[in-house]
Amino acid sequence: MDTNSDLLDSLPDEQAAAAFRRLVRHLRHRSDAQNIDLMGLAGFCRNCLADWIRDAGYPGDKAEAREVIHGMPADEWKSKHQSPATQEQIDRMDASLKRNAAE
Repeated sequence: MDTNSDLLDSLPDEQAAAAFRRLVRHLRHRSDAQNIDLMGLAGFCRNCLADWIRDAGYPGDKAEAREVIHGMPADEWKSKHQSPATQEQIDRMDASLKRNAAE
């Protein structure tokens, strides 16, 4: 994609930040949406968002970034909300991740 003509880049940072926060809060609310299912469908998950804020300059380490996104330590989130992945979920995620390589 040619980012020189991407209208997304013309969005003011304040609006982009508000939309990002709304997305993160929505994902916190929808804890039933498993990370592996997000990965299988969209090629990203809550942990990816944590990596992306670090890539954007967030000074915390990986665990701190994940806590920002999950709203609690990642291990606590996993124990409360994450169920074991099925082979079908893993296969769907692997296929989806291959599509990300085109970025």
